[in-house]
Amino acid sequence: MNKTLDIDQFTVPTHYWHQLENGTIQCDVCPRACKLKEDQRGMCFVRGRKNDQIVLTTYGRSSGFCVDPIEKKPLNHFLPGTSVLSFGTAGCNLACKFCQNWDISKSREIDILADTATPEMLANTAARLGCRSIAFTYNDPVVFMEYAMDVADACREKNIETIAVTAGYICEKPRQEFYRHMNAANIDLKGFTEKFYWKICNGHLQDVLETLQYLKNETSVWFEITTLLIPGENDSEKEIDEMTQWIVEHLGPDIPQHFTAFHPDWKMMNKPRTPANTLTRARIIARENGLHYVYTGNVHDEKGASTYCSYCGTRLIGRDWYVITEWYLNNNGQCPNCGKPCPGVFEDNPGSWGANRMPVQLDVLADN
Repeated sequence: MNKTLDIDQFTVPTHYWHQLENGTIQCDVCPRACKLKEDQRGMCFVRGRKNDQIVLTTYGRSSGFCVDPIEKKPLNHFLPGTSVLSFGTAGCNLACKFCQNWDISKSREIDILADTATPEMLANTAARLGCRSIAFTYNDPVVFMEYAMDVADACREKNIETIAVTAGYICEKPRQEFYRHMNAANIDLKGFTEKFYWKICNGHLQDVLETLQYLKNETSVWFEITTLLIPGENDSEKEIDEMTQWIVEHLGPDIPQHFTAFHPDWKMMNKPRTPANTLTRARIIARENGLHYVYTGNVHDEKGASTYCSYCGTRLIGRDWYVITEWYLNNNGQCPNCGKPCPGVFEDNPGSWGANRMPVQLDVLADN
């Protein structure tokens, strides 16, 4: 891909767009289908029309870098215990009122992107720090997919895995290209009613369900699902029951589901924090509906954070927050008690990164 345009060094052309009869250009990356005149930006703010094409304005720029535990993404069945280099850019194609990274995803100031990194710099940094993977997170990588895919290609040469932490709000053709570059994903299934998606997120549920089915049926990408339960909005037993039944029927019982606790943020400061018993009840409903691997998050719950054999109930991976306290999988990723495989991507031994969080300055590393 040609990375140069006579605009600035961080702006690159894209190819998911088409021109309409009235002279506007429609961006075709996500279902929002923004129709733009010259110099207008889309709802995500980082994709816009320049020189009669849609360009990405944040290629090679980041809002910051941090080494995290993989379980924080959250991914519990993908290289447990290892460290992941996390980064994001700016902008988002949804407008969730509860966004907990709103200062990044809702930013209209590109100047917040203080760090600059080529795909090769990121891959080299991850390798130097001993990270097994890189995660595109903080804001949705769909809006900076060209950058994310190039980083993924550079990482592949270093044997570093790539992870998309995303709401899955993407159109069919870019979805196919984007996930060809990913090894794993955590999909944020924000609720299970069209009313919630439209009222709270300014989006549509069906498009996300199509992404989930595509990942299951058409790819080898390992993925897990996260739902942030918000009191009075998407936490009813009926909605959780319908959601988890759909997951079992359309994706199968082995897809890990994470129920996480909400805390007041951005435009939903009037809502209380999610009670721990709401998460526990959601976990019970999901398991009763046949999901094998259901987790609770943003609360201290060792039972809800640990992995159990779906056949005999043996605890295979014990967790206390992000720390692995017990590892009982054999070298084939099987339960040593009954021999049943545990689905996921596992190495012979877990990583030892624990709950550490380490901010990273790429320019400092490069100078050393």
